[in-house]
Amino acid sequence: MTFHQMLERVRYDGAHPTLERAEDAVRTVLAALGRQVTGDERVDLAACLPVEAALVLTAEIPATVPLPGDGFVRDLAARAGGTPTTARWNACTVLAVVARLAGAALVTRILEQLPDGYALLFGRTELAPAA
Repeated sequence: MTFHQMLERVRYDGAHPTLERAEDAVRTVLAALGRQVTGDERVDLAACLPVEAALVLTAEIPATVPLPGDGFVRDLAARAGGTPTTARWNACTVLAVVARLAGAALVTRILEQLPDGYALLFGRTELAPAA
């Protein structure tokens, strides 16, 4: 998938009125994800993305303590100047495309590395362990 194709997919799936809005969403979400994912998972994810997207992901310095999923959404909203609802929508749209590019095995590895709350953002269910 090219970067343009990625933007078109996000524009369509996210119901963005323009390609520019879709690109804003992609860049904001990938930058935020780049602050959360580390190690081999970060390198492997970058390798799955179009070059322009990989550069956005890897330009960010990873946080010393990753945010939980709801904190990730709040951080996105604050940085984009939007609402948590819009931030969640953009995250889900972009990360669904990222998940398709990365494949199930890599997404599983990424989710195992991150705190709770990211699975739904990647289009997966997140089950709590039985008590």
